[in-house]
Amino acid sequence: METDQGVPVRRGYVGVPTGQIHFAQAGTGTPVLMLHQTPRSWTEFQYVLPLLGRDRRAIAMDTLGYGASSPPDVGDGPDTVEAYADGVIRLLDALGIDRAALVGHHTGGIIAVEVAAAHPERVTGVVLSCTPLVDEQGRRNRPEVDGAPVAADGSHLTELWGARRPYYPAGRPDLLEDYIADALRCGPRRAEGHRAVARFEMERRIPLLRCPVLLLGAPGDIAYQDLPRWSAALPEARTTVIDGGLVPLPDHLPAEFTAAVRIFLDEL
Repeated sequence: METDQGVPVRRGYVGVPTGQIHFAQAGTGTPVLMLHQTPRSWTEFQYVLPLLGRDRRAIAMDTLGYGASSPPDVGDGPDTVEAYADGVIRLLDALGIDRAALVGHHTGGIIAVEVAAAHPERVTGVVLSCTPLVDEQGRRNRPEVDGAPVAADGSHLTELWGARRPYYPAGRPDLLEDYIADALRCGPRRAEGHRAVARFEMERRIPLLRCPVLLLGAPGDIAYQDLPRWSAALPEARTTVIDGGLVPLPDHLPAEFTAAVRIFLDEL
């Protein structure tokens, strides 16, 4: 199994109209940008960055409104996937990157779909890791996630923990702690990414994808049920399943995750 020795991770900020975007990166060479799930941060890829950075420029950003990044510029309206995608393009511009591969996990995969659909000239390939396919039916039935209101007795902490625990590996409370830390950091907006996804008309954007796509699935992830629908929507996409994978796939199985992504990127 690979280790993270020898490739340091560096962190930084770039300015945007509403404030700043925070990111971390490792390595040099062909760029690949990783996009996290709601309500996580770049730390979802903290173990992947030094592995993938061995042979390319691996970057993980905090989506606008999450981690240490400023909220998106949406005026008085709610968050949108389009606004999150705009943050991706702004980061690439600030870093002087003309084209990059995108690796998105859960919400990050949906943001990657929008970036590739709206800016095909900027994207060399897309990895959709455990990404839900939310069409009209899915929008109607999509449940509230991570929306536990703050309780004076702190019971919202155990509510958040308990809702995620069945989808996390036994004996790894550190992964749940990382999730809780990110959820608390973004405060009452921790569920906004899920709500933005529920409003996003994915069925209009998926047909616009023109780059190679890897569908990365994990049998223990709640989005695994959508993998056949993704294959039908993108028949030319490659599919890889990581056995034993759960919702925190990148930080639970970083070596396996990196290996699957690297094989795909090497062939672009």
